[in-house]
Amino acid sequence: MRQVLRLAGREYNAAVRTKGFIIGLVLAPLLMGGGILGMVLLKGHTDTDDLRVALVDRSGLLSSAVLEAAQARNASELRDAEGRKVRPAYLIEPVAAPTEDPLVLRLHLSERVRRGELHAFVEIGPEVLHPERSAEGARIGYYAQNAALDEVRRWLATPINGRLRQLRLAEAGVSPAVVEAATAWVPVEGMGLASMDRETGKVADGERSSEAAAVGVPMAMMFFMFMMLMMGAAPLMNSVMEEKTQRIAEVILGSVRPFEFMMGKLVGGAAVSLTASAVYVLVAAVAATTQGFGGLFPYAVLPWFFAYMVLAVFMVGAMMAALGAACDTPRDTQTLGLPAMLPLMIPMFIMVPILEQPQGSLATWLSLVPIWTPLLMLPRLASPGGVPVWQPVLGLVGMGLFAVLSVWAGGRVFRVGLLMQGQPPRLGTILRWVLRG
Repeated sequence: MRQVLRLAGREYNAAVRTKGFIIGLVLAPLLMGGGILGMVLLKGHTDTDDLRVALVDRSGLLSSAVLEAAQARNASELRDAEGRKVRPAYLIEPVAAPTEDPLVLRLHLSERVRRGELHAFVEIGPEVLHPERSAEGARIGYYAQNAALDEVRRWLATPINGRLRQLRLAEAGVSPAVVEAATAWVPVEGMGLASMDRETGKVADGERSSEAAAVGVPMAMMFFMFMMLMMGAAPLMNSVMEEKTQRIAEVILGSVRPFEFMMGKLVGGAAVSLTASAVYVLVAAVAATTQGFGGLFPYAVLPWFFAYMVLAVFMVGAMMAALGAACDTPRDTQTLGLPAMLPLMIPMFIMVPILEQPQGSLATWLSLVPIWTPLLMLPRLASPGGVPVWQPVLGLVGMGLFAVLSVWAGGRVFRVGLLMQGQPPRLGTILRWVLRG
């Protein structure tokens, strides 16, 4: 045991006492949540150059409505409270619709878009008020360089369809106010379950459901666990391969057994993950409390997180160390790295149905698969309502048994592969080492 702890300390110091570890602590959350962070930082930061849009209204009914809506928007929505321009103005340019072939006009306006004179142009069909008469005549076309993702196209739908609705109601002799009252939309609010205080007998209504609590916190727990596995378990493959190719492993094996060597690396990897997770948890707790989100912080889930993480590092780390011992070159580790990590990526692909029904049978059984338990059980525990206590306990037991099996199988591969040279890793060979030692 002393040799294992000594090797674990060596592995831990080699990982933690480096600038790379400090840089990794900062960069890992940015890489895992970079897309979300980018959307938050860039929210509201858009190009403010004015956008000129040509309008060809072959119906003769909608030009005034679009012009009025654009003027109202430009007057009230372009600047923030401090007077800075934060949105582009929409400049609508009415264009007379000629009687000749419409393709000629479309080509002319398209050339203006290509030259940068226009941002886009809109063509409204002559039968737009009565689309049942002619589907082609009621067509509204928006022509732009990137029309599918164009914000102006989405904005135009409101004034155009608003005026069409008014015209149709007036034609039918129906008051718009009556229709608005009759079609008033009442949202269905998401509420938690009511509860009763057993001491006072007072019944409390359920609280309003929060999307951050239902989606944000569970997903953060899953990505947090994945990040800790990437920091504590995944590097063991390259670490073992390097020590094997540099003949360091042969020197170490002169004083310890191969199993003790591997266990030292696993304990060191677990210590690295515990150190990094403790830093992240402390920073996240302080940030959530100071920003007024302390109620969303999953304090009750943290004991489960640390227990699952240690077992997960042993479970995944044993596999990584064994594969590293079977490799002779960095190219071999690159070849085996993705297949080895692929099982850990599968929970990310099935996260949506898990979050929609965290207490459902699909979520329950998938989260009890040992390799997926740390990545699926934690989001379920962090979701509103939680899960019955027997499920995380059973998942923990299953992980423990699978971790023992992984360490045993990994130790057999580690013992043979560490001293094997010149033989490229093959799945059949690795399985033979597991079965025969």
